Amino acid sequence: MKKTPIELYEMTLSGLNLIKQAISIHDADLKLMVANRQFQKMFNLPDHLVKSGAEFRDILTYLSEMGDYGQIDDIPSFVQEKIDLALGFQPHYFERSRANGTLISVEGNPLSQGGWISVYTDITEVKQQEEFIRSHAESLSDELIKRSETLAQTNRRMTATVTALEATKQELTDSREQLNLISTMTPAHIAHVDAKGIYTHSNGKLHTILPNAGAKIVGSKFSETLGETVWRQVEPRFNSVLQGNPSISELYDEVSGHYIRLAMTPDLDDEGVHGCYILSMDVTDEVSARTALAHARRRELATQLTSGMAHDFANLLTIIMGQQAQLEARATQDPDIAQISATIKSAAKRGAELIESLSLIESQRNLDPVVVNIPTFLDNFSQLARAAVPKDIELSIVADLPDNRLIFDPGFAQDALLNLVLNASEAMKGVGRVGIQLSRSQQHVLEIRVDDEGPGFSADGLNNALAPFYSTKTGKVGSGLGLSAAFDFAKSCGGTLRLNNRPDRGASVSLRIPYKAVKTQQAGLILLVDDDDDVRETVRQHLRQAGHAVIEAISVTEAQKLVHIDGLTHVVTDLAIGPSETGLDVVKIVPDHVPVLIITGLPRTNALRQTAERDHVVLSKPFRFDAMEDALLKAEMR
Repeated sequence: MKKTPIELYEMTLSGLNLIKQAISIHDADLKLMVANRQFQKMFNLPDHLVKSGAEFRDILTYLSEMGDYGQIDDIPSFVQEKIDLALGFQPHYFERSRANGTLISVEGNPLSQGGWISVYTDITEVKQQEEFIRSHAESLSDELIKRSETLAQTNRRMTATVTALEATKQELTDSREQLNLISTMTPAHIAHVDAKGIYTHSNGKLHTILPNAGAKIVGSKFSETLGETVWRQVEPRFNSVLQGNPSISELYDEVSGHYIRLAMTPDLDDEGVHGCYILSMDVTDEVSARTALAHARRRELATQLTSGMAHDFANLLTIIMGQQAQLEARATQDPDIAQISATIKSAAKRGAELIESLSLIESQRNLDPVVVNIPTFLDNFSQLARAAVPKDIELSIVADLPDNRLIFDPGFAQDALLNLVLNASEAMKGVGRVGIQLSRSQQHVLEIRVDDEGPGFSADGLNNALAPFYSTKTGKVGSGLGLSAAFDFAKSCGGTLRLNNRPDRGASVSLRIPYKAVKTQQAGLILLVDDDDDVRETVRQHLRQAGHAVIEAISVTEAQKLVHIDGLTHVVTDLAIGPSETGLDVVKIVPDHVPVLIITGLPRTNALRQTAERDHVVLSKPFRFDAMEDALLKAEMR
């Protein structure tokens, strides 16, 4: 059980009271932190001067006034002199006589946290024994006695010095341990390699950046540890560093899909370069955010441009269609006019379709991740895709996944995947095979790969195909948003989209997003907050059917008494509670680690519901039993 500060203080004081010497500890402001019982007893101090926070000045003044230091003419000056010495925080040892005839030794040592500890030892008996020896050892020479006394004093000073050195050693040890702890806790790999490329130091974090690397790499070769792909990028930079040139760069690991920022600094002295110091960090999220931001800006700019253009173009098409209608009325008299009219009508129709597609463009699409049944999702998608592609296109879908239920946005995913299939179909001119494969890569990545048997990407296409409105279609109406939409889906999920050409023939597009399997819902203790008895009964039945224990409250006040119960796993609350309370009031009193699900019958246009949906999972009434389970899982992911 964790001790309170008061309990720790009392335990410390109890331990100090078992020590025979008097001990006091003051902080950097010369205030007493702790003193044992012997300290009070030795100097006969009143209770208020041995309590935590007592001023060192007050203790000195009291002892001076009590005559402990002998006759003092100017007590304030004497006290100030002692305080000035104390503020130096230097190790010290001395012996002094007290007014009561006793002798004490005083040993002080500074603390690394500030302040100092003083140990007072009654040496009266030791001194008496020395005097006894002096008076009864007539056979001993005065020189021997003097040397013995000198040796005793020297030993005491040496003891004080050794104590100070031990304290310094402990401070250095603590400092080294602190540096090691900081190095270990730093979310980056810190290392050193020698001029031969051998690791001589590592904080053991390389495997967090390159998952295939080991944790213990000291003694191994730089090139072998990084792997062929990464080493190919690092080698020229490392060679440059060995020439004395610092290097900062960003690398890409194709195996893990991680982006890495690598900083290398030469280990340099007058004799030359002996290796380099390395700092490497996983910047995948940063690079993804940068790329997504640039893409979003291009898309937003394109949206702003096309929104105005679409309106003006629609007005022009309206005029053209009107003139075409008049022309069509005369077409019966002239076959050539009929042909011209049909061409104008077809072109205008395609223009209208293009305007319609442009009007549907959004600068940003929000994710709505839910629990998705993979077999059902793929079955529905297969029907949709087969209806959208020509009959001579063979569509193959293979799912090699360990889980049948994953969490992602099925609508967004379906749009992205359908765009990739349509692009592949058009690239093959309506004949060939499109293969879709779903797999889990490296335990945490869902990879959706779409392969075709078309001509593959051109060099220009590989560089620009993800830009909004980029298209290679000639003589066809196309928005150029297919791959861009797939890219938006990948980036919104925190993933990547990569374009490649297959070795034999065709293109390959790989969507990689976080693999989020549905956790098995564990039976828990759920607080249900709703002022409607019938609704509470219905929800309670849903939750108990799932194996949960349920406690209930009809108001925020009642809920406040229950939210801190041990073992509480979830809170389910209505959005509108009574005439003046809301589910958002419940959210404010729930501990941060407890997920909250809000249920409501309010429409989506309601302002209160819109406020709740910004930061919380909201489930609409009425709802199915499985929808509530999915919503609880979704609340856990928040």
